[in-house]
Amino acid sequence: MARSSRERWEIFLLAVVSDRLHGAWPGFLRFVLKCLSRLYSFIMNVRLALFEHRILRSNTLGCQVISIGNLTVGGTGKTPVVEVFARALQQNGRKVAILSRGYKKAEDPISEKLVNLLTFRTPAQEPPRVVSDGNRLLLDSEMGGDEPYMLASNLPSVCVIVDKDRVKSGRYAIQKLGCDTLILDDGFQYLKLKHRVDIVLVDRTNPFDNGYVLPRGLLRESVRHLSRATFVFITKSNGDGSPELRRQIHALNDQAEIAECRHTPRHFQDVFTGARQPLDFLRGKKIAALSGIASPRGFEESLERLGGELVHRKRFADHHRYTQQEILDAINAARDRGAEAIVTTEKDAVRLPLLERRDLPVYFLRVEIELLSGAEDFDALISRICFK
Repeated sequence: MARSSRERWEIFLLAVVSDRLHGAWPGFLRFVLKCLSRLYSFIMNVRLALFEHRILRSNTLGCQVISIGNLTVGGTGKTPVVEVFARALQQNGRKVAILSRGYKKAEDPISEKLVNLLTFRTPAQEPPRVVSDGNRLLLDSEMGGDEPYMLASNLPSVCVIVDKDRVKSGRYAIQKLGCDTLILDDGFQYLKLKHRVDIVLVDRTNPFDNGYVLPRGLLRESVRHLSRATFVFITKSNGDGSPELRRQIHALNDQAEIAECRHTPRHFQDVFTGARQPLDFLRGKKIAALSGIASPRGFEESLERLGGELVHRKRFADHHRYTQQEILDAINAARDRGAEAIVTTEKDAVRLPLLERRDLPVYFLRVEIELLSGAEDFDALISRICFK
């Protein structure tokens, strides 16, 4: 099935900003995007200065607030790190809520938004969407969002709440659900709520993209703003210690503690039946990879490292919501190439529609964070949050 116009536009823009497209037209676009980047960077610097000088106020909710985020857009492996922090805090006696702004969840129709805009009507204030109240799942991935639903599924004792206004969702978590610790998922740039700890993820394979902020590059703000970080996680590490990247980080922030981690595969799980298979299950099998994530290459390479023979790749845009026909088309294409199974990511698995026809098994790869260095600093940080 053809990609949506939005997905095609996203793919085209990524090709332009990554310099994969050449010629007069892409070159002109890069010039325009560079000018817009300078404007965006100026706006972000002014915004930060307004908060630093208390012209714009950060709200304080009277509890521990930890932001986990990054400087770049997507692809740093943030969700497993959020899961690790939430689990560690919960196991040390904290009542934790993860506050997400949500992404690609079902929203009001465009027509309704347009009517509200033209008639100057303010939409009714709705309470935050509670994906999990710490006891049970209350929303599916379509209503709650992909990553919030995945976190809620893997953290049954942790509350997961979705709202663009995280001051509002934070108050709800405290007053209605009795939470005493808030994790702002993707919250490094969310300055309306005062953070006690700022955790920033840096992808070793592409730390700061091309050095430009949006839209010429993928930086959300200047790398200089890494100076706000309390703790830096170097993700996707290969175990070499990342000496050059550490030097870069220390030059930007000599106070932040640094830990290195990698995303370690644990098992395969059938998307529809829940049956698990060990990692060596893949060895020698012909497989197809299906993904709709920001950085699919790393996922596909991990399948090959586990011994799978990748005979077909099907990539969609990040956060793509699949239709039944798209999955059936992927199954047919995989079968035509001799694949014995389809493997997808855990994030994609929550977006797959239920299928009556399953000519091939569909598995997701369960991945968890493994700390390679900085474990003592991580434990000390958890203790400071929990016992102060």
